[in-house]
This record gives sequence, C-alpha cells and structure tokens, in this order.
Amino acid sequence: MILPLLVLEKQIIYPNLPLVVIVSRQKDIDMINDILKSRDKTLVAALKKEDLPEGSSPEKYIFDTGVISLVTKLMNYDDNYRIIIQGRKRVRINKIVEEEKFTKAEVFSIEDSNETGVETEALHRSLQNTFIDLIEETPAIPQELKIVIKEIDKPGSLADFVSMHINMDISDRQKILETPDVRERIRFVLEKVIDELEIARVASKIRKDVEEKAEDSRKEYFLREQMKAIKKELGEKDDSIREISDLREKIQNTNLSEEALKACQKEVERLNQMPPASAEYSVSRTYIDWILDLPWGISTKDKANIRNAKNILDADHYDLKDVKERILEFIAVRKLKSDVKSPIICFLGPPGVGKTSLGQSIAKTLGRKFVRFSLGGIRDEAEIRGHRRTYVGAMPGRIIQGIRRAESSNPLFMLDEIDKLGVDFRGDPASALLEVLDPEQNFSFRDHYLDLSFDLSKVLFIMTANTTATIPPALLDRMEIIELPGYTNEEKIEIAKQHLLPRQIRENGLEDKNIFFENEAIQTLISNYTFEAGVRNLERNIASVCRKIAKKIASTSSQKSKLSTVTGKTITKLLGPPRHVHEKKLDSPQTGISTGLAWTPNGGEILFIESIFMPGKGNLILTGQLGDVMKESAMAALTYLKSIMENKSGPDDFFKDKDFHIHVPAGAIPKDGPSAGVAIVSALYSRINGIKLKNDVAMTGEITLSGRVLPVGGIENKVLAAKRSGINTVILPKDNAADFSQIPPEKKKGIKPIFVDSIEKVLKNITYRKEEKIDKRSSKAGKRNNKRRKA
Repeated sequence: MILPLLVLEKQIIYPNLPLVVIVSRQKDIDMINDILKSRDKTLVAALKKEDLPEGSSPEKYIFDTGVISLVTKLMNYDDNYRIIIQGRKRVRINKIVEEEKFTKAEVFSIEDSNETGVETEALHRSLQNTFIDLIEETPAIPQELKIVIKEIDKPGSLADFVSMHINMDISDRQKILETPDVRERIRFVLEKVIDELEIARVASKIRKDVEEKAEDSRKEYFLREQMKAIKKELGEKDDSIREISDLREKIQNTNLSEEALKACQKEVERLNQMPPASAEYSVSRTYIDWILDLPWGISTKDKANIRNAKNILDADHYDLKDVKERILEFIAVRKLKSDVKSPIICFLGPPGVGKTSLGQSIAKTLGRKFVRFSLGGIRDEAEIRGHRRTYVGAMPGRIIQGIRRAESSNPLFMLDEIDKLGVDFRGDPASALLEVLDPEQNFSFRDHYLDLSFDLSKVLFIMTANTTATIPPALLDRMEIIELPGYTNEEKIEIAKQHLLPRQIRENGLEDKNIFFENEAIQTLISNYTFEAGVRNLERNIASVCRKIAKKIASTSSQKSKLSTVTGKTITKLLGPPRHVHEKKLDSPQTGISTGLAWTPNGGEILFIESIFMPGKGNLILTGQLGDVMKESAMAALTYLKSIMENKSGPDDFFKDKDFHIHVPAGAIPKDGPSAGVAIVSALYSRINGIKLKNDVAMTGEITLSGRVLPVGGIENKVLAAKRSGINTVILPKDNAADFSQIPPEKKKGIKPIFVDSIEKVLKNITYRKEEKIDKRSSKAGKRNNKRRKA
C-alpha cells in the first residue's frame, strides 16, 4: 500500500484516537488539500530528531513505524493550517517514494498480539485503577477521564489512550506505537503511570506543606499582635521598638554625611510604621545596615617612609624600576601635600608579569587595605553602580561592596582585567567606570542602591590590562598607563632564584638542604618548557619538579635525604621532552625569506615572511591566517615594488604574467597589524631580484605607497624577541628611536639598532653590499622583460 506521508514534529498519533496538528509547510498544505478532495487516507509518522541539517528533507529522518490516518477537518489560522486527524491502524514503512508533488511511503500492516488472556486482563484492570488514582492526585488532568477509561474495553486501545494523557518523551511514545504485543505495551505504560503517580503524590504533599506554612504564618502574625498588646498593657518595650531605638543610637554615633544622616532618619521613621513581619521591613532594615556599615570618615594613615617603601617593593618584586619609581613619587608628594588626589594607574602588560601581585605590594607599602575584583566578563552596569532598590534582591555595586569590606575610605582598589569588560543590553560597565575613575567626579560617587554621595577621591585605583585595544578611549584617557613588558631570560632566572624557588620549595614541604637548582636547569625550563612573557608557567614547572623530588624523598626508607641537584638533564628526565620550541634565526641567508618582529599577548616573537612567484595573471596570494590590516600591508608592498621597477625601467609587464604568493608560517595562529610591512616588502624584493637577505637582521615598521616607514608599537617586546632568537641587529622606524632609548641598557645589550625612514634604506641594510643595488637590479629585470615582449 502506498500512501501520502505527513511528518509530525514532537507529536505521536495512535490508532482510534484524534489529534490536532499544525501544518506550516506549503508542501504539506497542498497534500492535505488533495487528500480532502479525494477523501484518501494518509500515513502519519514522527521525526526522530528536531535539529535537522539545513536544507534537508524531514521525510529522511522519520521513525519507521507510523499510523494510517484520516483527515477529518481543516482550519485556517493566519499563515498556518490546523487539521484534525483520526488514527486508524499501525503500519510499518517499507520505503519512501519521492514523487513530483509530495512524498509517499510504501507500508505494510502491523497486527496486535496477546489481546486476550488472564494476564492481559489483569494488566488492563491495573492500568485502569492506577490511572484513576493519578487523575485524583493531578488537578491538571480532567476528572471526566475516569468515566471515559472505564468504557474502553480493548487493552491495547486503553494503553494508547492513557499514554496520550501523561508526560512522556517522544521516544517513549514512539516505543508504545512500535509495540504490537499488547501485554508489553500495557506493562510499559503502567510503569510510566506509576512513576507519574509517585511524582504527583510528592507534589501534592509539597502543596499541602506550603499551605500549612502559610496558615502558620497567619497564626504567628495574630499571636505576635496579641503579644504586642499584652506587653503594652504590662508597660514592657516591644522587640521592634528596641530595635528602632538601637538603630537611632547607632546613627547618632556614626560620622555620617548630612545627606546620609537625613536618609537614615527618614528610613528609620518608615521602619517604625511597618509591621516587622512585612517584606518591606527587611528591605528597609538592610538598606539602613548598608549605610551604617560604610566607613564614613574612617581611613588608614599612609606610611611616608620612602626608604622602607623602596625596601618592601624591592623585596617583593625584581626589577620593574618604572613602577617602583612612580609609587615612590606618589609617597613623596603625599608626604609634602596630604590632600593630593590619588592617581588612576593602569598596569599594562602580558599575563604573568606580576601586575596583580604588584598591587598587593603597593598596598603593603602604603599601609592601606587591599581590595580586588576582576572585571573580566562583566556585562551588567549594575555590577559597578548597583541595582535600584525597586528590584527584588537589589544590592550595591562592586565598588561600594569593596569599600564596606575594606572598612576604610581610602583602600587600594585593584580592578583586574579592565580590558575584558563586556557590553550588552543590560548596559555598558565601561561607561559606568568613567565617574569612578575621574578624580574630578568621584568625590561624589552615587551608587544606584544607596542613592547617596560617597567620596572615592581618596581611593587609590589601580587597573590591570593585557592590551589597550579593547579599552574605550574615554576610559583610557583617565588612566596613567605604566607598561610592564616581558622579562628577559636573565631576569626570569633572577626572579626564579629570589622568589619562585624559595616559595615552591617551602610550599612542597622541602628545605634548602633537600634540593638545589642550577642556573642551567632554570634556563632549560625557560627555553624548552615555557612560552610566555611572564613567569606564571615557569613557576608551575618549578612546582612540578619540586613535587617529583618530594615524592622521591617520601618514597625512600632512610630518614636522611640527600641533596638533589637539579640540572638541565634532570629537567628533561623529570618533565619529559621539551614542550615549546622558540623560533630561532635562519641558519643561513635565504632568498625570499625575511625576518619580521611581532607583538603577542605573551610578549614579542620573530616572524618569518616567505615569498615566491610563479607564472600567472598578476594575482597576490596570501596565506597564514592573516588579518585585514596585514593583507593591506602586503598589497601596498607589491604595489610599491611595481612602481619602482616601472619608474626605473619604463613600462613593464613582468608583474602581469606572474602570481605572487606570500606565506607567514604557523598558519593556525591569527596574525594582524601593519608592523610586518617592511618585512613583506623585503621578502618580495629579494625573491623578484634573486638577492639573499641577511639572516641575522630582524625588522619591524609600517610602510606607505610612497616608500616611507612609519612607527609601530611594542618596540621593547620586539627587541627582546630578537635577542632571545639570537639576532643582534634590528631595523626600526626612525620615529621609534625614542622608544628604543627607553629600554633598560641590560635588556638591549648586544642589540644594534638601525633606524630608517624609507623602504630604500631598509633594503640597503637587509641585503649584502656585494649584491647590486635596487636600481640596477630593477633595470636588468626591465630589460629582460622588454626582450620577452619583443620575442
């Protein structure tokens, strides 16, 4: 038998039962109209899953058992149609038949088995009685169904009917449809009804408990009112009156501002008029508590000893001279002028360089309370300013919460990860921070919850960020940026010896007599097991080595443990093969490969630019997951080379019949920015003219079509990357000379800078002197191409 196919989503129909279906597909609507005209039957089957591949036909994802049904009524509602279908008989789908108008299916009939017998009758009665119990326990099920199920004498039909009126997954409903054995079908439905009955009884018990508690609350209220009346007759004070009296006394003893005093007094008067059992009473009481718990006029005294401050900073952190100098300047100014406004400082640097721990050291240096919270992922403005009291569960924002926690009006407030603030429909937290971080406004900061002015001008705000690219300009303008660049290998060794090793030896239950790290071991950890500008992963690896040594000591039976000396070979033995391989300079000069310098969140890194050309149509191919800005730099580089060759040798079609391919290795890592411009033009120039480039020179700089070299950022990190990779000469934009001069001497030791302002000077310094100059090479290339055209 071949019948038209109607596919249902999240619905199952059973034989001898009606079902209302919403039809929205035009194909199904046309099919229903044809069926109504011809009065034919249709096959109804359900989808196996809801999320279908885009553009796929639902008929391919249906169950293989359905029901022959009759469409009894069609109703039009807006763009959809509602139909009433009556199930007739279970069938199994043999195959799907695709026709031009609509899909059909070839089916064969399924006959019920075990419809009679003692066991079947027992199951039939059990299902009837259990379902009646469920109806009595569940108000949502119509009570009239008790009468209906008593009239159903066929066991199979009863199972189908009951399953239509209880909560069940689509897969369970389909299983009932696919079960021809009536006994098995009833047994399965009976189990589901019993489960539903247990849930209904628990829900009924919960409902009764809630009603009893509500009754108890009403009884408690009347009893309390009677107690109030009795206490009044006896001349005793009520608990709520005593509470109001204590609040008034606390308000008088707290150094509140005039505005806060009026707000508290007004709220206490409102509180006095409310019954303690009301919900509004606890809201008002919480509001008063928040106001009274804030440190109004309470502050810690700053330590003004510059020498002691310097010793604390030096003991906690290695190097970081600029940061330490700025803090000492603040202490010095504070000593001379006590009412100076606190600066708004932002520590900018890659992860793991000590930005957060530096904030803790500054708090200890100044003798201030330290409060920190992370801004990463915050999208709701109310996190900063608080919720208005009209909302249920409202509370102040993170700023006021931190002040309350510090119990001081002048703590050091560290706002971590300010570059990772989010924005969505709930507001812009970055805009809310504008008032907080502006010294001209934050003396009267108003939280939405308190709706009172609170002075934040004495708070020392310190932010941390990995990049300024995602910080809004208005917010960035309020900050004093102090950069914390990545550490050199020598600095990491000193930090490990002075701070990381002692801490990890102590935390892993070891002593200095148990373990000793050679400098070679620390250098191996830095070079082969970490890839970072900071020292966070370095400390993790040191901890791993310490744990393995501790395990070795704990495993020995001898009470006396020998000194374990950790060398480079020991590191490889304990931690396995190296996990990171840093890019090193090329072994020898190459044609078409230049060395660029890049900035990453983990510090600087060298970048190889590879180029090649082949017969083609003048196309430029770019690979290596390059961003839009970097792609534009490559286009500018090729255009510049075209212009100088044509200017020096007349019209030239050398570029017209060639395709140029530029590739930047490490293709899985996204790359972007204009600073690779000089490296790209050098690689193309080298490949076109067959000139080898120096392998011990790295470069960075943005280029223009006129051949100028513009300044870029991240100079210190890029210089460190060159030094780490064994490159001793770097080509930098002339306008970045001041940035290079700011790099500490120990970091740029052994680096020879070459400052350029044009691409011609870049090419002069990147190629060997024995090679011919750009003009001669361009002329020869032009002559060769002219000969080709004549030929």
